[in-house]
Amino acid sequence: MNAKLLLDNKYIFEGISIGAQGTAYGEICFNTSMAGYQEILTDPSYAEQIIVMTYPEIGNYGINQTDFENERVFAKGFVVKNYCKQESHYKSTQTLSNYLKENNIIGISNVDTRKITTIIREKGTMSCLITTEEITEEMKEKLSNWKMSKDIAKFASKGEYYHISGTGPQITVVDFGIKNSILKNLINLDCDIKVYPPTVNSEELLKEMPDAILLSNGPGDPQDAKQAIEMTKELIGKIPLYGICLGYQILCIALGGTTYKLKYGHRGGNHPVINLKSQKVLLTSQNHGYAVEKKSLPANINVTYENLNDGTTEGFSCPELKIEAVQFHPEASPGPTDAEGIFRSWIKQIEGFKKCQKI
Repeated sequence: MNAKLLLDNKYIFEGISIGAQGTAYGEICFNTSMAGYQEILTDPSYAEQIIVMTYPEIGNYGINQTDFENERVFAKGFVVKNYCKQESHYKSTQTLSNYLKENNIIGISNVDTRKITTIIREKGTMSCLITTEEITEEMKEKLSNWKMSKDIAKFASKGEYYHISGTGPQITVVDFGIKNSILKNLINLDCDIKVYPPTVNSEELLKEMPDAILLSNGPGDPQDAKQAIEMTKELIGKIPLYGICLGYQILCIALGGTTYKLKYGHRGGNHPVINLKSQKVLLTSQNHGYAVEKKSLPANINVTYENLNDGTTEGFSCPELKIEAVQFHPEASPGPTDAEGIFRSWIKQIEGFKKCQKI
């Protein structure tokens, strides 16, 4: 069966369907990872996006039961150059194509992903549709009016409270669309984890008297997350705060900073960032379409990491308020594990705060 990809700038790409039948609308973006399509598809930060994989060979190791970042697929569509019909991996339980069909996700192969990526880099992110049907004028009109939902982190979250027992520091997590790998890192450090939905208020979080609060990753424009921003403002100075990706952006806004939309975002497992204190370079996993305006940050904030590709701010700390956050994903999945030590550093810091309170 054939499939088509129509960009908002009128470009049409025709290829072969590798997923479900039907039509889906979303924001097109590209990911430069060479592996990890299973984690990418199930990453809640990809809500309402149609993903183009720049690596040309996709599907060769199938789908397994251990690498999901969530129980469902959040991407609206999947675009690849060459789809490998016969997967080969000892952990594989099904093909990528069957997985897309089971989850009602439309996929297309045999298209020029280099050309699509070039268009995105030159023109910027845009809306698009992916379909196995004939493109009609009605579909084109719907595409021209399509916009990403406001505050979609509320829909990317599990939307419920749950507790993961541990004997270490008590960490409260606000779930804006958290990846399983972040929780796994905290579990490996024996943290006692309580996860709350994004609608939680500051009073509920503080009455649990946790050792620290972590604001998770998630999709969408951080400035739309007004409730989360107000909640974060009420927490500042009362408890140690940490943030990853969207959580980092929400913390920055709550502290008085501003964010802006990147032309085509940072998505992939090979983005170099530099630790401005140690001058050590980390290859990082990233997935975000917005960045923090460095000049907008208040004087008491120290920028800790910077992106070596475009100079955007990738991390900050505010020692006097016990706040630290990073834009990139220290848990990787997929991607290099250079930044995993950040979790250990944060937990060590939290344990230090606890000792100071006891003195």
